[in-house]
Amino acid sequence: MTTHRTFPHRTAQATLTVCKSDGTPLAHQEVTVAQRKHKFLFGNTAWETLALANGVVEGEFKAHAERVTDAFFNLFNFATLPFYWGRFEPERGKPGTEFMRKGAQYLVERGCVLKGHPLCWHTVTAPWLLDLSNAEILEAQLGRIYRDVVDFAGLVDMWDVINEAVIMPVFDKYDNGITRICKELSRIKMIRTMFDAARETNPGAILLLNDFDVSSAFDILVEGCLEAGIKIDVIGIQSHMHQGYWGVEKTQWVLANFERFGLPIHFTETTILSGDIMPAHIVDLNDWQVDEWPSTPEGEARQAEEIVTHYKTLLANPLVEGITYWGMTDGGWLKAPGGFLTADGQPKPAYHALHDLVKGEWWLPPTKMTTDAEGKVQVTGFLGEYEVTCQGATATFALENSGAVAVKTTLPG
Repeated sequence: MTTHRTFPHRTAQATLTVCKSDGTPLAHQEVTVAQRKHKFLFGNTAWETLALANGVVEGEFKAHAERVTDAFFNLFNFATLPFYWGRFEPERGKPGTEFMRKGAQYLVERGCVLKGHPLCWHTVTAPWLLDLSNAEILEAQLGRIYRDVVDFAGLVDMWDVINEAVIMPVFDKYDNGITRICKELSRIKMIRTMFDAARETNPGAILLLNDFDVSSAFDILVEGCLEAGIKIDVIGIQSHMHQGYWGVEKTQWVLANFERFGLPIHFTETTILSGDIMPAHIVDLNDWQVDEWPSTPEGEARQAEEIVTHYKTLLANPLVEGITYWGMTDGGWLKAPGGFLTADGQPKPAYHALHDLVKGEWWLPPTKMTTDAEGKVQVTGFLGEYEVTCQGATATFALENSGAVAVKTTLPG
């Protein structure tokens, strides 16, 4: 395996000491070492899995959800859950907590890390906010954070706290409660208020500021927040490429805008198409309306190549800790052919190409080794969770830090 040469900050060269149950070294024994999970967050949405976990699909719809869910777990270890307020609580006081919790538990039990998206956003927000005064809207928004962050603590410990704050106070496509209070508070005070509420409610949670605006407007906002003392754990960057793949140069330029902060970066919403791209003159992607938007063989080959390049470009930057692709199947948001699977749940070339990286080139399959007199073996692999097996007994260990490390694990008796 040569990945440690390509991504030295992602891999460890570990001296693993395997001990017997009594603590003595397991000397001169054949063991099998295998990777179980990446530390890096390879993510996607999990809408179909939520429906499956809640048993709300039957027949062909259930079979479709099962295909998509299997494809998800065969590749991804990180899921974004939809907490859009207008859908999560369309009627005040009746949130969809039970449905979301059941889906979250299903995902966590299968080893998935979860993020809630979003706690505060001016789009898809609760329509009933418009019946309230600004003071009442703010109270309701804070109450929503206190409730949901508490209700999902231990399952969802990562949140997009504010989504698209750059445009929030000037958003004029339609009236909404969140833009109203953001105009009154200002961006930075709005961000501080929401981050403080989330932090107070779950001090151990990872909190993101997420935006689609990759111009200087966003990094200036981040700078202003940090100067104001707001603790942002992760910078979230959207990369919906409906108007064509960014390319390596633009991707690196975007990253460079935020590197100066030294904060972890997540690419939170990535889309790369396998069909015709959207015209460049469209400013708001939501304004592009089509009846059909098919995937093509040529587009699918292009999408696979571009996804490989995009993921490699992002993993080459040490600050990037996660990539979430926006949608498992074609035909989702804007009907775009942007999924890893066809509309009927069949893997596209892009799925196979990324799988070959994540579970191939960047993965340690079951590998037989022989311990030395001190019970040691040399393991080189991507950071993550591993297991070692000898004569039917299995122990786990983690590669948490890159470079030369020493780890120890003990087989059960």
